[in-house]
Amino acid sequence: MADFKIGSAEARFAELIWENEPVTSGRMAKLGAEEFGWKKTTSFTVLKRLCDRGIFKNENGVVTSLISREEFYARHSQHYVEDTFGGSLPAFLAAFCFRTELSGEEIDELKEIIESMRRREE
Repeated sequence: MADFKIGSAEARFAELIWENEPVTSGRMAKLGAEEFGWKKTTSFTVLKRLCDRGIFKNENGVVTSLISREEFYARHSQHYVEDTFGGSLPAFLAAFCFRTELSGEEIDELKEIIESMRRREE
């Protein structure tokens, strides 16, 4: 499907779109100026890139998402784990936890996620 590798500026602009959609492309250019100090042309260039990647569409001057924020980040994370850790989620978690200590609450959340996945399999 789409290329979910986007830069930090594109990600911040995507967040603005998700927060304001449906929104006119003109309003998005104004938001780009207000939030990031961008010129109108910069906002339109970034918007075009995001549309070309299949994340948003700009139809008749109205910008809407083709995929939800949650779906985008799920796919983005999946691609990252595949590209960086050979698709191994345990390898990713081990690398993440090597330098970051998880709180008891985070560990409990991860356990609940795993348990909910087990229940889905049954």
